[in-house]
Amino acid sequence: MDENHCRILIVGAGLAGLALTRALRRAGFAPELIEREAGWEDAGTGMYLPANGVRALRTLGLQETVAARAAQIPRQRLLDHRGRLLADIDLHWLWGDVGPCLALSRAHLHQVLREGVPVRLGRTVRALHGLGGPIGVTFDDGSSGEFDLVVGADGLRSTVRRLAVDQRPPDPVGQHSWRFLAACPPEVTTWTVMLGRGTSFLTIPIGGGLVYCYADLTTDGAVGGDLDRDAVGQLRERFAGFAAPVPGLLAQLGDPARVHVAPIEQVADERWRRGAVVLVGDAAHGMSPNMAQGAALAFEDALVLAACLRDTATVTDAVAAF
Repeated sequence: MDENHCRILIVGAGLAGLALTRALRRAGFAPELIEREAGWEDAGTGMYLPANGVRALRTLGLQETVAARAAQIPRQRLLDHRGRLLADIDLHWLWGDVGPCLALSRAHLHQVLREGVPVRLGRTVRALHGLGGPIGVTFDDGSSGEFDLVVGADGLRSTVRRLAVDQRPPDPVGQHSWRFLAACPPEVTTWTVMLGRGTSFLTIPIGGGLVYCYADLTTDGAVGGDLDRDAVGQLRERFAGFAAPVPGLLAQLGDPARVHVAPIEQVADERWRRGAVVLVGDAAHGMSPNMAQGAALAFEDALVLAACLRDTATVTDAVAAF
């Protein structure tokens, strides 16, 4: 494909959009990347990157930079809620030469990905016309443009997916979650999850003296409104029976704003494209965090789509191959 004349719009400068922009630039393309937010916030919690995600970062030329900000995760340990060991998995044995497993703050990962990447902030898509291509795009400021390919990398509640591919919202999976960062206790040295009846509490050291904490419980959805209130109190009540280090971690919480509270949702149907519109990352296949593959698959999406565009003659062929 002629990289110099392929007009590509990427909507969303999260992990998927930034990775795709980098992959396309490495392949010789010059995509336009837009982001609805007006600026960057060092928000979010932690990220666990299994070895396939780290391998994708290596292909993007970013593994060493990310690893310098991350903690290496050598094992995955599963315990019951009283702290009794159920399983202990050697991650080097599991992944072998694929690469190491890493954990770091989401803010640090986002900073690495966006370094040197041009992004037009405060802009998103209002309408798409002529989906077979070229696609007419109307932006939220009333301006417009024409592109050979539009990529929705705009997350679980993707505007591009709603406008062009599938209007249905994400599906709830029947879990409610809390996420926060805390000072890392000395006994937390690797990925460790404690499992209770319909509940789990995960701790992952992410470097810099911090630990990423993720807690969830199974719910029928009827109590969602109650769970959204008083995040700190809810955590302390529902995980009161868990062994150390959980009580100490919850004792660190004072400000409810430090806790990210959300139901777990997914995009289960494989509707990734329509005409010259394609979806990547959570917009295509948003999933529960239980296998920690969301970011890894977003990076792999980026690499595969860039390769398809590089190695095929037309956008239509590339999207079909992807």
